[in-house]
Amino acid sequence: MTEISITYCRPCGYEKRAKEAAALLRTRLGLEATLVPGRGGIFEVRLGDKVLAKRAKGHFPDAAEIVAAVAAARA
Repeated sequence: MTEISITYCRPCGYEKRAKEAAALLRTRLGLEATLVPGRGGIFEVRLGDKVLAKRAKGHFPDAAEIVAAVAAARA
């Protein structure tokens, strides 16, 4: 199986969002995500090398959106 990672900006306080998304991935899909602390405002969810969801100007993906993106990518 391809690894799921969530890279988040620790100084920005995005760790809570990353943990919530990881918990929902575990609960809904039975998948473990690797949490990767970062900097510079990053919040990015990857399945292998493919970016499935990320923070962009005016948009921050919530946990349900992340789960849906991962499920669709694995289908």
